Amino acid sequence: MHRTRRAAVLGTLAALALGATACGSSGGDPLSGGGSSSAAGSTTAAPSGSSAGAGDGSTVVVGSANFPENVLLGSIYSQALKAKGVKVEEKFNIGSREVLYGQLQSGNLTVLPEYNGSLLAYLDAKSSAVTTEDVNAALTKALPSSLGILDSSSAEDKDSLSVTQETADKYGLKSIAGLAAKAGEFTIGGPPEFKSRREQQLKDVYGLTFKEWKPTSDTTANALKDGTVQIGNVFTTDPKIVQFKLVPLADPKNVFGAQNVTPLVNKAGVNATATAALNAVSAKLDTAGLTALMKRVAVDKEDPPAVAKDWLKSNGLG
Repeated sequence: MHRTRRAAVLGTLAALALGATACGSSGGDPLSGGGSSSAAGSTTAAPSGSSAGAGDGSTVVVGSANFPENVLLGSIYSQALKAKGVKVEEKFNIGSREVLYGQLQSGNLTVLPEYNGSLLAYLDAKSSAVTTEDVNAALTKALPSSLGILDSSSAEDKDSLSVTQETADKYGLKSIAGLAAKAGEFTIGGPPEFKSRREQQLKDVYGLTFKEWKPTSDTTANALKDGTVQIGNVFTTDPKIVQFKLVPLADPKNVFGAQNVTPLVNKAGVNATATAALNAVSAKLDTAGLTALMKRVAVDKEDPPAVAKDWLKSNGLG
């Protein structure tokens, strides 16, 4: 769901990404109307109605893309809805964004776990929005009236510049801004296209000039671990962040735009009960937590529904 998304994570997981480079709202009507703020800054208003499932009591169909993280998120959504008495059907591992989006528009799907920045890039490739709030505001305008976004979680699957814990401790690194004094001593690694896309931007925004740019493709986390590179472009929910104890550096100037995990819904298919259940998930889900869950799925080979169930129970949602 990102850019040519998830090279790092999906190299590990051997799965497909959603079709664009990788959702909350504001306004007046349900889902695109004014409401309470989410943890990540989006807003929404719940549709009226109290019956489980759609407004008429029918089944909510939760879909997912065909890669492990999205299946896990779909299972979290599904089980959270069931815990509130919503009738649910699961249709996971469907395919790319192009297929999923059409299925949601047609009403064959009701709910999808999305990534707001990638969804916006799919709908409006010229958008310059980068913050969660701006991305969600742009999405509200770009989506057709039949679709809406609920509260964005703070969990993001996005590009990062990451270092080992040893490097972070040695140089006191917490933010990309902290690299300025030492960048000239460091080799940076990432997919082959990372240099052409980001070198000038990192110079302009953070004043960074690195000693060397090394293409590491799907092995960036491994290259950090073995010392081949000192800085690496690793996706923020790559389970190797947990496995290798890597440290994604904060990006206060938003070189890497928002990619918040966000429910995308067919408005006719969700009511106040379903909306509240999904927003409750978003309020609890953060990047570190999702990364830890993905380690259990991708590295420890645990069953995604079981991992989802544990997370929901531990957060009082299951």
